[in-house]
Amino acid sequence: MLYTHATIITVDSTRRIINDGAIRVQNDIIADIGKTDILRAKYPREDEYDLSGRVVIPGLISTHVHTAQTLLRGTADDLELVSWLCERIWVLQGHFTAADGYAAARLSIGEMLKSGTTCFLESMNKFADRYGFDGLCRAVEESGIRGCLGKIVMDIARYAQEDAWAMHPGLVEDRETSLLGTMRMWEKWNGQANDRIRVWFGARTPGGVSDALYREMTQLSCEKGIPITMHCAEVKADRDFFASVNHTPMSYCDSVGLLSPSTVLVHMVHLDDTDIARLARSGTHVAHCPTSNAKLASGICLVPDLQHAGVNIGLGTDGAPCNNTCDLLQEMKLAGIIHKSMSYDPTAVPAESVLEMATINGARALGLDERIGSLEVGKKADFVAIDTRRIHLQPWFNPVSAVVYTATGRDVDIVVVDGQILVRGGELLSMNEEEVVCEAQQRSQEVVARAGLTDKVRARWPVE
Repeated sequence: MLYTHATIITVDSTRRIINDGAIRVQNDIIADIGKTDILRAKYPREDEYDLSGRVVIPGLISTHVHTAQTLLRGTADDLELVSWLCERIWVLQGHFTAADGYAAARLSIGEMLKSGTTCFLESMNKFADRYGFDGLCRAVEESGIRGCLGKIVMDIARYAQEDAWAMHPGLVEDRETSLLGTMRMWEKWNGQANDRIRVWFGARTPGGVSDALYREMTQLSCEKGIPITMHCAEVKADRDFFASVNHTPMSYCDSVGLLSPSTVLVHMVHLDDTDIARLARSGTHVAHCPTSNAKLASGICLVPDLQHAGVNIGLGTDGAPCNNTCDLLQEMKLAGIIHKSMSYDPTAVPAESVLEMATINGARALGLDERIGSLEVGKKADFVAIDTRRIHLQPWFNPVSAVVYTATGRDVDIVVVDGQILVRGGELLSMNEEEVVCEAQQRSQEVVARAGLTDKVRARWPVE
């Protein structure tokens, strides 16, 4: 198949942009890329898909998502993190069933695909064993998306150092269920679905895992090549926990073997200069989630400082209750704006850097940059076409600016993963959207009712 007449932002090593460009896809691979007239002459018998008026970018990569939480969209607005977790989200998630988890995963994946995300990193420390890891894998397999799936590792049922910040009993796991359960799922699912599924360790935040279990996990990570993702230094309470054990965030992570090029640490808001230097030396990656950090009043990640130090930074939407959307294009806009405001520097984190975070940097964080993250011959055919013919996207002069600062997920026209068209004309092809939505609506109401929170999550203003 030839995809023709597009403006192609390759994000390759030269960062070239091809006007009136074309991509030739063979099976699941990009076989050629260049000017439309040249590729049409080389492959005159190929079927064509005309992408006139579209900007094509590599498939977006979200380095931090909680698929279970999409079922809880809007149930915990305007709360700070600890209250958000202990009084609302953990209570709701503690009443999930495996069927709820599957429905939530399908809802999340459908939303991600329709808004241009072709690969995601699930941080399953909000997607506990009770939700059914098999169902999450099945949802990825059926939908055609690419998923790196972190399964929870924990053995302490509280947040940070406060016993009062306890997890709901329905979410509590031990070494057998979490660490050894992850190993069982890794043996069953890793590399399945034409290698679209990768299984990761999804460690809970420090304070929720003993030093001994962290060390056992990091040893297995080294021996088996299983990557790790973990929230870290998200709120001041996290920094207080590290201080209580005579550490900074990064000195603690280093002490238990967490700092590694195979680790993605999420949020990373409350760091000092020594943390940033240690992080950079280790090659550990960061997932930046600006909307979640802003909405939960957690603070803002020091992205310009991390970039200056050479830390690789990806972008994530986090979960729907702390963002309300899985649309990574919307996340890109905030990532490109918020640091300008914080630094009083309009050149801080330009649009080009943001697009790199959402594509090649994300691929590098996931260890997949030889396969995805840019549009190059020999890489997987994962790409997204954004329809720029619409009134709110006209005019544009710099296609990167148009993508980062103007487009949203609603402007996504087609999505291709592994050479397969999964979204066409903005419509899901690999999933029955009406069925997914109806089931999610029903199950979300049932979860809230089982948790006894119906009165807590309804409208604050009177409803007649």
